[in-house]
Amino acid sequence: MWGLVRLLLAWLGGWGCMGRLAAPVPAWAGSRGHSGPALLRTRRSWVWNQFFVIEEYSGPEPVLIGKLHSDVDRGEGRTKYLLTGEGAGTVFVIDEATGNIHVTKSLDREEKAQYVLLAQAVDRASNRPLEPPSEFIIKVQDINDNPPVFPLGPYHATVPEMSNVGTSVIQVTAHDADDPSYGNSAKLVYTVLDGLPFFSVDPQTGVVRTAIPNMDRETQEEFLVVIQAKDMGGHMGGLSGSTTVTVTLSDVNDNPPKFPQSLYQFSVVETAGPGTLVGRLKAQDPDLGDNALMAYSILDGEGSEAFSISTDSQGQDGLLTVRKPLDFETRRSYTFRVEATNTLIDPAYLRRGPFKDVASVRVAVQDAPEPPAFTQATYHLMVPENKAPGTLVGQISASDLDSPASPIRYSILPYSDPERGFSIEPEDGTIRTAVLLDREARVWHNLTVLATELDSSAQSSRVQVAIQTLDENDNAPQLAEPYDIFVCDSAAPGQLIQVIRTLDRDEAGNSSQVSLQGPVGPDANFTVRDNRDGSASLLLPSRPAPPRQAPYLVPIELWDWGQPALSSTATVTVSVCRCRPDGSMASCWPEAQLSPTGLSTGALLAIVTCMGTLLALVVLFVALRRQKQEALMVLEEEDVRENIITYDDEGGGEEDTEAFDITALQNPDGAAPAGAGPPARRDVLPRTRAPRQPRPPGAADVVQLLALRLREADEDPSVPPYDSVQVYGYEGRGSSCGSLSSLGSGSEAGGVPGPAEPLDDWGPLFRTLAELYGAKEPPAP
Repeated sequence: MWGLVRLLLAWLGGWGCMGRLAAPVPAWAGSRGHSGPALLRTRRSWVWNQFFVIEEYSGPEPVLIGKLHSDVDRGEGRTKYLLTGEGAGTVFVIDEATGNIHVTKSLDREEKAQYVLLAQAVDRASNRPLEPPSEFIIKVQDINDNPPVFPLGPYHATVPEMSNVGTSVIQVTAHDADDPSYGNSAKLVYTVLDGLPFFSVDPQTGVVRTAIPNMDRETQEEFLVVIQAKDMGGHMGGLSGSTTVTVTLSDVNDNPPKFPQSLYQFSVVETAGPGTLVGRLKAQDPDLGDNALMAYSILDGEGSEAFSISTDSQGQDGLLTVRKPLDFETRRSYTFRVEATNTLIDPAYLRRGPFKDVASVRVAVQDAPEPPAFTQATYHLMVPENKAPGTLVGQISASDLDSPASPIRYSILPYSDPERGFSIEPEDGTIRTAVLLDREARVWHNLTVLATELDSSAQSSRVQVAIQTLDENDNAPQLAEPYDIFVCDSAAPGQLIQVIRTLDRDEAGNSSQVSLQGPVGPDANFTVRDNRDGSASLLLPSRPAPPRQAPYLVPIELWDWGQPALSSTATVTVSVCRCRPDGSMASCWPEAQLSPTGLSTGALLAIVTCMGTLLALVVLFVALRRQKQEALMVLEEEDVRENIITYDDEGGGEEDTEAFDITALQNPDGAAPAGAGPPARRDVLPRTRAPRQPRPPGAADVVQLLALRLREADEDPSVPPYDSVQVYGYEGRGSSCGSLSSLGSGSEAGGVPGPAEPLDDWGPLFRTLAELYGAKEPPAP
């Protein structure tokens, strides 16, 4: 039934929009003021604005939504209707003969609300336009086919606890895709499905508000509210959608802190030092964050002197700590009150206060083994210097607080007295000197004394003992430095020459107050005046000192005012010198002229002697170095030959060698040929050298180079050996073997010496010599 109604509405809507309007005046029609025959305005024969089609229609056949018709069409079938534009030919089709427009598929207004098309009537035969093209709109008519939705859901909101009724929590908004301008399809109404009676919602705006007062976060912190949006104005048949709103109650400081118990009991050992934690106190506050922050304080003065309380880093717990040392023997327990207060208080909730609470605290002090306690924190003792070992310095004392009658043993820690200058009595703590003390070497001695309980060696304590060495007048005064001064021979009488200062190592006071006195009498060459401040002025007398070669030695007596007084004698050396006009020394007397720089004659002689010795050593070193270089230059300048003389008797030595001509012993066969000059001697250095063969060009083989040098040495009579060893290798003429001496042997080809004949052929007498030369070489093939 509903489908037929929609079809009828579409049919009526399509036809109902058809109408006729006058056609526009053509361009050639002229105007009212134009001369000539007046043209009549023709009216347009067809026009339309828009058609309607209901969305979501899904019938079995295409639905007729309208009809195009022109007055030109006489029903003769010569008119052809054309449709172009959005959806033409696919969504919308037209009957070319009748002009009926059908929709072929279901349309969704939410996807596309209208279609713009162009209609035209043409001649079927010639396609000549019979009517000008006309644009029209097909609108998709909305139906309620979309439920409301919440695009931003689900929602989360926060509202303070204890809020008043009607406090705004959050606004929810639903969207309906239907046409809000057509009917009630998009008219929404909001209602609360779940969350009553705590929250309500405005039906038109969707604002969620609190519905009851004094909602307590500590009772229920979170609420889940379901909101529904329904279209059609909330009437029957409308579509609906829902969302959830999670409402969290935020905390306010509406709860004061409360101690869960009225009395807290703790215990602490008496040896606990300041800052030691005794216990924790926690007041409960159901609030959160800054609303639960608390501050703790001790109300009673008795407890605040021995203990202190502070808040932990989270601002919740109270930390009770020791403030000063405790003593079980003095007091065994403390009782006081502690208050907990909120640091942030909201004036709007003062009626729910007061925002603080008080609890009692009892702290019991426990006894503990304690080390011995000295009567003083530190000790300061004094002893005079130079006292004999065993002198009493002082006494220290310690006691066991747990058991005062318990014996204590005393000792000095070795590291505090490395010189072993003191000793202590283990039983009573008496300290005595062990060596002689010298204040000038060390004034203070800082000892560390250990006191240990005999009953418990683990219980011990230490104390610092400072021993001061008192001064005695045991150091005679002396000059601050050696004085060796000069004065010009032209100085005026009474002129100040030098201020002489003294030094006394004793402690400041009478012991260090020094007086000085020089030579007195008419024969004194200089005057010493005491300045009464530990110094004296050396002055010229009224008459000048006579010049002389030796310096003047001025004796000075020094003494202090200590008990007993000590004195000493010192000497000041004064030289009378010739000075320049500016007052600088030019020269002193003859003894000083020998050494202007201040050196004595003996020192100058020692310096000259040292310089001479060094010069002689240098000359000797140079000579030895030169001789060593000449000895090493054997192959360059001159060869060294060794005249080794072998005697079987104790003859005359070198005289026999010079008188004996060794040429008589030479092999006649080895003599030089006639006409070659005098024969060469092997016991003297030849006057001419054999020419050296040139070195092979390029990088010669090492073996070839050595063979070349060996051949040169064999053929050169000027190289060793040219000794005068008396080896008689001459066996006379007529021997079948010839000479066996190496002195007359020549060089074989190739530089390898050897006998002229094989030794094996000489008989059994030469078998040993043949073995030394080696086996007979096999004949060449």
